[in-house]
Amino acid sequence: MVSPSTIQPKPPEHAVLLVSGPDQKGIVATVSDFVYKHGANIVESEQHQDVDLNLFLMRLEWDLDGFDLSMAEFHRHFASIAERFQMKWRVALTSYRPRVAILLSRLDHCLADLLYRQKDGELHCEFPLVISNHPDAKRWADFYEVPFFVVEVEKQNKVEAEAKMLSLLEQHKVDLVVLARYMQILSAAFIHRFPHSMINIHHSFLPAFIGAKPYHRSYERGVKLVGATSHYVTEILDEGPIIEQDVIRVSHRDTLGTLIEKGRDLEKVVLSRAVRWHIENRVVVYGGKVAVFD
Repeated sequence: MVSPSTIQPKPPEHAVLLVSGPDQKGIVATVSDFVYKHGANIVESEQHQDVDLNLFLMRLEWDLDGFDLSMAEFHRHFASIAERFQMKWRVALTSYRPRVAILLSRLDHCLADLLYRQKDGELHCEFPLVISNHPDAKRWADFYEVPFFVVEVEKQNKVEAEAKMLSLLEQHKVDLVVLARYMQILSAAFIHRFPHSMINIHHSFLPAFIGAKPYHRSYERGVKLVGATSHYVTEILDEGPIIEQDVIRVSHRDTLGTLIEKGRDLEKVVLSRAVRWHIENRVVVYGGKVAVFD
């Protein structure tokens, strides 16, 4: 029997609006007044001005209790404001649990961490499937009862393999793809299917040590810091907009093995932060960069 004290109350439903556009007077007042007049209780509001780009960014979150517009009506009514201020914008409901696919190869530490955080309630999303080009990590998917698919990738079948993966992602209605140490280079055609909706973890502090075996090259250079970087995937390898990074100190006493162990701990944390911020609608991409709203 479940104790009443262990039952978590259902969180109130909120809406989140993300906007970006040319910086000009009156945006905050106009947007805030619009949602207020329709019964919104604003619970979070954050803005950022990029002076170099003359760009304004904003995240607004409000409680839907008493709000008198449906999301369809919101789109229709807000369109004129967006047009007036030349905004790019999107609105989302916090009750929606994005459908996230995880792709990986043999290393399973990031997969295990993501599945645990979702099961524990830290990541407000669904994992409808895991795809790998090796069967090694299936035990984690089985443990968390997530469907696991092996799509083998060889030089001669890359096109067919990507087509099969895309078919699986479409069948499972995936919103976000997470590359949790997926060690295959995806084609531009594949990447373009998920613009700013594919997150990778790279095991170095980018832009240092782009490409393969960054830990080995870090060790050979005798670095004093190793890092991890989570970024959106673009067709240019390891150069997508950076969402999150972190570092940890190493020294001459570290072997290649201990350096890799420290780095993998970072990878898990950095990737989970990036995924969480994306699914909580806290990320705006602009000018090749990312703003992450608290």
